[in-house]
Amino acid sequence: ILNPGDSGMAEQCAQALAARGDYVYVSPYNDPMIMAGQGTIGLELLDQLPRIDNVFISMGGGGLISGVGSVLKAFSPQIRIIGISAANSAALAASMEAGRIVETQHLDTLADGCAGGVDEGSLTLPISQEVIDRVIICSEEEIARALCRLAWTDKMIVEGAAALALAGYLSDEAAFAGQNNVVLLCGANFDRSVIQPLLSRDD
Repeated sequence: ILNPGDSGMAEQCAQALAARGDYVYVSPYNDPMIMAGQGTIGLELLDQLPRIDNVFISMGGGGLISGVGSVLKAFSPQIRIIGISAANSAALAASMEAGRIVETQHLDTLADGCAGGVDEGSLTLPISQEVIDRVIICSEEEIARALCRLAWTDKMIVEGAAALALAGYLSDEAAFAGQNNVVLLCGANFDRSVIQPLLSRDD
């Protein structure tokens, strides 16, 4: 089943189908098993890297950052978890600031895999509040520049939601100089019609 729009709209479609009894809905973030699976990324990082100071992770509904952050904090509490949110769709960041789930406006964003709201009562809010040390909000221009840098400098084509993590790091790169930084690039489900014009830019 293909549903047009961002990930938030896809979630709403899936919930509606499940409500009819035709399917079982599994949240992409508000599910302990989903978070546990994503948390294995944290185990891999700890296995591969002897020292980690900061980990930059894109924020949507919070499943990825909750899972990875929980594992890293459990084994190495000194590691700082930096959550990166798109300014055009920052529901989790706004909810963390408010201390409760809040509705925010959702504008089009290159990081469409992180777009949409957060379920009422979502497990990810309290976990995110516990494990995230800092939140960085990035503009669409910052995300676009990160996409281009990954393509032209690192020879990697990723989706906007993945580039969002790098955009956060680059937005305050000097503050993290001399430290062991991990930028988690998760997702390559890019729309060619969106990516190609960006890669054709002169800047």
